[in-house]
Amino acid sequence: MESTSPHGALHASPDPAASRTHEQAVIAKVSRHLLGFLFVLFFFSFLDRINIGFAGLTMMKDLGLSSTQFGLATTLFYVAYIAFGIPGNVVLARIGARRWIGTIMIAWGLASTATMFATSPTSLYILRVLVGVTEAGFLPGILLYLTYWFPGAYRARANALFMIAMPVTAAVGSALSGFVLGLDGTLGLKGWQWLFLLEGLPSALLGLVVYRYLDDKPDDARWLDADEKRVLAVTLAAEHRGDTTAQTHGTNLVSELLSPAVVKFAIAYFCLVNTLAMVAVWTPLIVKSFSADASNRTIGLLAAIPQICTIVAMIAWGRRSDRKQERKWHLMLPMLFSALGWLCTAYSANPAMRMLGVCLASAGSYTAMSIFWTTPDHALSFKARAIGIAVINATGNISSALNPLIVGWLRDATHSFTSGLIYSAVLLLIGTVVVMMLPIKRTPTHAV
Repeated sequence: MESTSPHGALHASPDPAASRTHEQAVIAKVSRHLLGFLFVLFFFSFLDRINIGFAGLTMMKDLGLSSTQFGLATTLFYVAYIAFGIPGNVVLARIGARRWIGTIMIAWGLASTATMFATSPTSLYILRVLVGVTEAGFLPGILLYLTYWFPGAYRARANALFMIAMPVTAAVGSALSGFVLGLDGTLGLKGWQWLFLLEGLPSALLGLVVYRYLDDKPDDARWLDADEKRVLAVTLAAEHRGDTTAQTHGTNLVSELLSPAVVKFAIAYFCLVNTLAMVAVWTPLIVKSFSADASNRTIGLLAAIPQICTIVAMIAWGRRSDRKQERKWHLMLPMLFSALGWLCTAYSANPAMRMLGVCLASAGSYTAMSIFWTTPDHALSFKARAIGIAVINATGNISSALNPLIVGWLRDATHSFTSGLIYSAVLLLIGTVVVMMLPIKRTPTHAV
């Protein structure tokens, strides 16, 4: 199509299809440069968070820990993690991701490594709090960092990488940790000490790499040319203009965050995250409970099976939900499957059926989480969305903090995981009922 200038010259109007193709090419380049590296960082972040579950296979006996004390160590980690998450994002916004992410990775890598020197419940508690404080800013910081590089239309796909990374890390970490525990006695160190040493130090070393590899914003990127920077700047600027003109339809921000819909989302996520914590912290010990004669290496391989099932389920179910543009039932059904899995693990006498139950519980909960985060915007105005999602996420992390303590206490009281498994199943059922009442509307079907 052509237009005439005041001087009578003809100029070709910009081709929207060509502009869109060019934009997609720039986003693809950004994805190649950033997402693979950030995936590696998140791998070690999540590994340092969950490796205590495998350390517990031998650490509990060596340090004389009860299940309640072991659970308290994880609870204290999450208390520190929750408390320092939001302040971490404030610091990142002020000094930039390169310096902040690099610094906290070095700090938590050293803190996680130092856990090998724990000699008592008290020293373990202190070290886990340090890991929680130093790691707290990583995931919310990376999610904020992605908003500097990815327009909203592409950001969900970028965020999804981190959700898939959790079961990927758990699967690889399960197998890896089982082998590392087999180093027990090497150079005079316990197997769990080797675990914290070999899985903690890489985070500190990667922190040094972050200083050189990451750029705070597109304008700083030497790997983007001037035209590519312009395309990103124009696209992000248009999105920011939309932010400033967004309306809350006359609703006060505080009252909107305390609305019944947001409260329901928070309760549903609290119920769901309990099972995510159950899978992350207790899976090795649950598998050990019905495979008493298995070696730690075998338990590590067995504990990886539910995570492999989870990866497949998340990808397949997420694609189906996008294709159907339906969220509510795609959220409720995985939660119900997860509850069924815990009940199967609790009541079946057959080890194979109990293992199937753990697979159902893991696949259902992580799949539900990936669908869940497509839904809160149904109840939040654009202005309140960032804070509202943070409130919902913080509420879920409270469940992460409580689960290890409650399940540890129940196991000590009953000498079995059965009551803890039932507790998790009941919460999932409550969460499913709450999801049924959520204001999640079906989106008109379109090609995805």
